[in-house]
This record gives sequence, C-alpha cells and structure tokens, in this order.
Amino acid sequence: MYDMKKLAALVKELEDQLMVCMRCGMCQAVCPVFAETGREADVARGKLALLDGLIQEMFKDPKGVNERLMRCLLCGSCAANCPSGVKVLDIFLKARAILVGYMGLHPAKKAVFRGMLAHPRLFNSLVKSASRLQGFFVKPADDFLGTSCGRFFFPLADRHIKTFAPDSFHSSVGRLDTNGVSGLKVGFFVGCMIDKIYPNIGHAVLRALKNNGVGAFVPVEQGCCGIPALSSGDLKTFQKLVRYNLEIFPAGDFDYLVTACATCTSTIKKLWPMFADDLSEAEKSQMKELAEKTMDISQFLVEKTGLVTAGSCDAAQKALLSYHDPCHLKKSLGIAAQPRTLLRANSRYILKEMSEADRCCGCGGSFNLQYYGISASIGKRKRDSIVESGCSTVATSCPACMLQISDMLSQAGDRIQVKHAIEIYAESLE
Repeated sequence: MYDMKKLAALVKELEDQLMVCMRCGMCQAVCPVFAETGREADVARGKLALLDGLIQEMFKDPKGVNERLMRCLLCGSCAANCPSGVKVLDIFLKARAILVGYMGLHPAKKAVFRGMLAHPRLFNSLVKSASRLQGFFVKPADDFLGTSCGRFFFPLADRHIKTFAPDSFHSSVGRLDTNGVSGLKVGFFVGCMIDKIYPNIGHAVLRALKNNGVGAFVPVEQGCCGIPALSSGDLKTFQKLVRYNLEIFPAGDFDYLVTACATCTSTIKKLWPMFADDLSEAEKSQMKELAEKTMDISQFLVEKTGLVTAGSCDAAQKALLSYHDPCHLKKSLGIAAQPRTLLRANSRYILKEMSEADRCCGCGGSFNLQYYGISASIGKRKRDSIVESGCSTVATSCPACMLQISDMLSQAGDRIQVKHAIEIYAESLE
C-alpha cells in the first residue's frame, strides 16, 4: 500500500484533469478497442466518466474499475485526436497507480515487477536461463519469420511468438565507450526487448552510429525503462528503475540519449518527468536533462548527422517496403517523417505506404497478454493493411509492434519479412 498523502495528491491531480473532458465522444471514432467491442466502457470517454464516479463514490468498487481501466492499449489515439486536449494517458496511468495504491499489487505482478524486473542483473540471469530452456516449451512455427508456437499446454499456445535470442545484446557487447569523428557522442538505451529478443536491432544501431561518425556509450546491464510496471500501477518499481538508469547514464557524459524503441523513447521523455515526485532534487535535475536529450534513433540520424548513405540500386532489383507507425512514436512524440527518410536512404527498396499506417497494431504490452482475443482482432486489421500494400518487407520502429505483426503474419502464413527501420538503413551500409 502507498502513503495516503501521496494517494490524495494523485486523486487531486486526477480530479483537476477530469474536468477538461467535454464527453464529446471524438475518442470513440479512433479507439481501436472500441472498434472491436462497441462497448462505451472501453472508450476513453466511458473510462473518464467511470473515474469521475470512482472519486465521488470513494472507491466502492476499485477492482471492477481497475479491470475496466486495464482494457486499454495506452496507444494514445484518443489523446492525439481530443479537441479539448485531455491528457488521457496521463489520467489513466495516475488512476491505475491510485487503484494499486488502494488495493495493493496483484501477487503475480508483484513477483514479476518487484521480484525480477526491479533487479536488472537478476532479471538478465533469469532470462539467460530461460533462453536455454525454452526449446522444451516451444517449437518452430514459421522458419521464414522465425516464430515459434507452444508445445503441450504452454500458456501462449494460441499465438506465434518470437523467442529469446541465444545471446542477448548486452552479453555480446558488454560495456562500450567510443568516440566518433563527427564529435558527437550518444548514450544508447537498448531496452529489454531489443536486448533479449531482437539484439540484431541493437547491432544495427551501433553500425549506423559508427558509419555516421558518432561515438557511443553503452553501460553494462541496463535496466528496463519502467513502462511495464507503471502501466500496471506499480509506481514503486517504476521509480526504482528510473533511479537505476539515472545511475548508469550520467547525463553530462554524452550529447544525446538514443533508443530504437518507440515505447522507451516516449517513457523516458514524457513519463519519467511526470512520475518523479519521489526523486531527490539532484535526481530530478539529472532526469530532466536526460529526458530532454532523448531521441529516437531515426530522429537523431536524420536531424543530427545528415545520414551517410551507400550507392544506388537498379530499379528492377528494388523490393517493395511498407512502414507501420508505432503509436508511441507518432501519436506521442510526433515522429513519422524521420523513419521514412531512414528507409528511403536504402536504395534497394521502394517505400509503399499501407492504408491506416498509423492505426494501432493491437499489442499494447500487457494488454496483449490479458486480452489476446481483442489484441489479435486489431492485429489482423493491421495484417490486412500490410498484405494489401503488396510489400515483401514491413518495417516499424518498435520491437513490441514487431512481435505483434510477426504473430499476425505468421498465423496467416504470409511470407513478409518484419524489420526495424534501423535494420533497413544499416543494410544500405554493407
């Protein structure tokens, strides 16, 4: 349980923010969950009305309200299209923290977040062990996409998953501290999924930085950005991870902090400062400096280095490529042109836009685990847009989106590669 004074302060902030909503219903037209369920309780307006009632009724039914609040992808489509500028995601995250503070964290989540995620070295060791044992629980499902499905009664048997990489990014790179001829130096925040599932993305980042003359600082055993814990209302674990990362990323040692994960970028830039009340003044100052100089890798390369590109390719040899906009990159940070500039730098491809390129893929982190039926239904709509574009490769800028898209394409038997935008760019440097 949290300190009641802190809960009261969060409730007051929630009350102030709820007053802005006019209940106009514009969020209804853009909510991917509502499009599948048709339930008013699943759209932002319904949840905001519910929260207003929650405060007035003094938490009469916190479990029921919490369950309805969790039926949200946190994609930001509602906030991005709200005429009143309601900060819907801020409200939902604060509401989840209030409810967890009031009810306590679910034992399973407490074991995952506070027992493992909050301790990066232990978490890395556990994942390393799991990567060695995963063959007993999963079997190959699609060699082309590299997905697997469950054996026997594996909990995720109804989906095609990407398993842990044999070697994580941090185990193959270790600590890195280099200087580049450009005079620029960046810290590289790797993120859990790139480190443990998609290390090839991390290596593509390093290759791109080196070819553009940029030095890189990569500390050993980074921690999670904290979004899994925060989205479940666990402020304690979130703030512990923020402090951990502040310790290993001294803000003054590099010019920018880059990430190749849309969610990590958005979390560091927007959510770290928002939920920093328990940090010391020195920590807040460092965190603010770090947040201000955090950039998506495509934004950094396009805006700060000018991009080093390779030679041209014969038009007959070019393949069709499409791009999916991650919600946390476009809707939260307004970054959409830069990844496309990165893709166009590779002359081996022709960029063909898919329909609804910025519509949520349906992953939503833990939403995919709790509400897979809804998540998959949203994902199938994204899969249809990808296939209709006629592309042979689909790129995006978020490893979570890559997981969801790979699952949908694999289950449908589509032979379309799924890559990160930085991988496409790095291929042009070979």
